[in-house]
Amino acid sequence: MPIAKVDGVEVEFEAGMNVLQVAELAGKEIPRFCYHERLSIAGNCRMCLVEVKPGPPKPQASCALPAAENMEIFTDTPMVRKARHGVMEFLLINHPLDCPICDQGGECDLQDQAMGYGRDDSRYSENKRAVEEKFMGPLIKTVMTRCIQCTRCVRFITEVAGVPEIGLISRGEDVEITTYLDKAVTSELSANIIDLCPVGALTSKPYAFNARSWELKKTESIDVMDALGSAIRVDARGAAVLRVLPRVNEEINEEWISDKTRYAVDGLARQRLDRPFIREAGRLRPATWNEAFDVVAAKLQATAPDRIGVIAGDLQDAESMKAALDLFCGMGVQSTDCRQDGMALGSGPRESWLFNSTIAGIEDADVVLLVGTNPRIEASVLNARLRKRWVAGALRVGVIGEAADLTYAYDYLGAGPQSLAGLAKDKSEFVKALKAAKAPAIVIGAGALTRADGAAVLKAAAGVAKAFGMTWNVLHSAAARVGGLDLGFIPGEGGKTAAQLAASGGADVLFLLGADEIDTTASGAFRIYLGSHGDRGAHGADVILPGAAYTEKNGLYVNTEGRVQQGVRAVFPKGEAKEDWAILRALSQRLGQTLPYDTLDQLRAKLFADHPTFGRIDYVGEPGSAGLDLGALGTAGDLGEAPFASAITQFHLSNPIARASVTMAECAALASGAAKIAAE
Repeated sequence: MPIAKVDGVEVEFEAGMNVLQVAELAGKEIPRFCYHERLSIAGNCRMCLVEVKPGPPKPQASCALPAAENMEIFTDTPMVRKARHGVMEFLLINHPLDCPICDQGGECDLQDQAMGYGRDDSRYSENKRAVEEKFMGPLIKTVMTRCIQCTRCVRFITEVAGVPEIGLISRGEDVEITTYLDKAVTSELSANIIDLCPVGALTSKPYAFNARSWELKKTESIDVMDALGSAIRVDARGAAVLRVLPRVNEEINEEWISDKTRYAVDGLARQRLDRPFIREAGRLRPATWNEAFDVVAAKLQATAPDRIGVIAGDLQDAESMKAALDLFCGMGVQSTDCRQDGMALGSGPRESWLFNSTIAGIEDADVVLLVGTNPRIEASVLNARLRKRWVAGALRVGVIGEAADLTYAYDYLGAGPQSLAGLAKDKSEFVKALKAAKAPAIVIGAGALTRADGAAVLKAAAGVAKAFGMTWNVLHSAAARVGGLDLGFIPGEGGKTAAQLAASGGADVLFLLGADEIDTTASGAFRIYLGSHGDRGAHGADVILPGAAYTEKNGLYVNTEGRVQQGVRAVFPKGEAKEDWAILRALSQRLGQTLPYDTLDQLRAKLFADHPTFGRIDYVGEPGSAGLDLGALGTAGDLGEAPFASAITQFHLSNPIARASVTMAECAALASGAAKIAAE
């Protein structure tokens, strides 16, 4: 490996690295505004100036200068300090210096670097330049007079998000960053530019003027808005969650999160269930916990186990599902199901329902076939990874399903199951590329497996994967799905599926564990709802038991690649609400079926003993599905004619928390064109 000297210290570096990266290998801090390791190099802020030898006797931008063998790099000479003072002085000439009213205050790169590398005075007294504000939608607040034209936002939207809607206009002193035609940014990842902006030009519109960063309690947790389990930080003040920010996790979300993950948090405070309710004479009335438990226990004890059903929702943690299984299976109930959508998976080996390439490992694929999925709305961060691989010229994508805008080019192979079944005989260029691929992968979405012919589609997809030697990947859209399948939260012998329970006469008593994505009205059953929001599941319930949202409890979740992750409580449940497992533990005692654990640690100990995979926190196996018998997946049957559709029809309204969010409602209206939001 080549060697360079940084302030007299020799450093080995990889060929192709720039001077800034080499300096950081030596432990030197290099100030920068425009440079970002995940974006292309712009070299236009000039803050990262260093002195190098051999080379001209002048400061040079380290981000745009390739490092070379035997190069000497000087990061703190008088020349470098003077140059950085000058650059900072120029940056502040037109900056409004309105830190007291700027939401970026306290976490602003410009503030930090002005203190560390700037002058303590200014020699300019001329009037400052002013720039009109820009409209970027309901999520991004703009104060463009603060903008230093680092172009991070432009590069992110163009390169990572793949929706080139932000750019520079004009020249020289008149240059401005704006959205084209003053329209809102439409990317599902758009708000990441708020984190990227090194000044206060782009800030969070819903969070504006709510709090300062030092007022907030910061809790590291994981996201449940999709099945990726992105690493997040929950910022709360008192009992209120004020914002969610991304954490760096190279294995999953790098440092991006979707707009839904970031902005659905206002839904945590709205339409909440904060006390038990009992339906009497067609109306719900507030009740005490004892009254609610008495009604539930009496109804369950008076009902035969084969007439009781339990359906788990898409946001449930593993502990609550484990407690529900222990309780109801102990009563002899066989009708338990975590698949509200009727997914045709759950009875095979664990690898049959996992994303076996792993989220990071999908970047090693050279050909990917997407079946019945739109990753842009089902897993926006994963879609950005696919785009990154495609931009590098190392990926070819084929699609069977919706011909949606995925932000990258693909070969469209057909709309439905018939195209999938006939793929082996296809003579298209994509099939030729598939046959020649070294690391092909198939990604099958929930939309392909939740149909009436889901089992037959599963068999056809597995046959295609086996014929072409493709790694088998299932892209789930529900955060609780893999955990539920790992627990065996599926019907036992003689048990009914969620769809059968929801049908007329399917059950006499239905226990809905946060189940909001299935309509159980036709069942005619007595419905008990345990959940956090007054959503679909609670609307027709006869008894409501208020539970905790994902930010209000410690819980384990398993993402689509099979990685067990820990969600951490940031605030306490609202009102009289309790953690879900604790409610089930109290109910079990009332039923005379007392569960053998009194604390969360005891529950987890039993969970790990019964299901060892849950004890391997943050572990995911080696990429690949070589040990999976693809020939055994699915069942033979007739394939339907209907085209595949994504499991998510409205990105912003896919779960109870998002549906309670005012911000998500605004975004959904804007996305559908139902509301015309004028530029501010």
